[in-house]
Parts: sequence; structure tokens; C-alpha cells
Amino acid sequence: MAQMTVQIVTPDGIKYDHHAAFVLCKTKEGELGIYPGHLELIAVLEIDEIKVRRVDDENHVDWIAVNGGIIEVNKDLITIVSDSAERERDIDVSRAERAKLRAERELEEAHNAHNIDLEMRANIALQRAINRIRCGNR
Repeated sequence: MAQMTVQIVTPDGIKYDHHAAFVLCKTKEGELGIYPGHLELIAVLEIDEIKVRRVDDENHVDWIAVNGGIIEVNKDLITIVSDSAERERDIDVSRAERAKLRAERELEEAHNAHNIDLEMRANIALQRAINRIRCGNR
């Protein structure tokens, strides 16, 4: 079976390193499905989940929440560089739900204060929390 290596790297080090048969991610241009032998590319990732179908268990899919970043496909090596990444099994959903509530509160306050900079930061924090909740509840 053809395979590729998927590595997800954050400032804290390698968060994910496995062989895969398929990867699905969301870029700024839309969803991107990658099979072994895919054309080489570099793309900007959205705050979203990465789906990895591993080769060691065809029925198993790993879900990883990433907070944006860059994906590079080079031959059969996929490298994802992101500020942070968490596998579904490592996500503390109750902590993510508290972060969501906090971000919603901050978004409301920033909107009422007409502070666009704070509003943008709160919106990104909200997107990250929602992404972690969605991924952690898989």
C-alpha cells in the first residue's frame, strides 16, 4: 500500500508523526485531500481539523485540531507547521468550552467598545475554542 509520512510541528516540537494513506485539511483556498504521490505544494491552513487515515489501521482516523499554519507536500512527506496542534484524545473539552465562553464574552465587550483589534483577537480565540471542541468531541 502506498503511504506518506505526516509530521505536525509546533514551537513545542513534533506533535504528530505517522504514516498515512490519506490526509484531509482546510486551506485558505478550500479543502485539500492528499493521497500518496500528490503534487508538491505549499498552502496556508485555516483554523480547522486535520483528518489522517493511517496505514497501520485502515479503519482508524486521527483527528488533529490545528490553529492555522502552513502545509507543505514534498513527494510523500507532508509537513504541517502550526502555532499549536492537539490530537482529539488530548483535548480537554471542558477547558475548551470555558475558553469559548471567555472568548464570546471578550468578543461582546470588544464589539461594544468599538475596539476592532480586540474584536479580531477575540474572534480568533473563539474560532480556536470551537475547533478544539469539535475535534475533542469526535
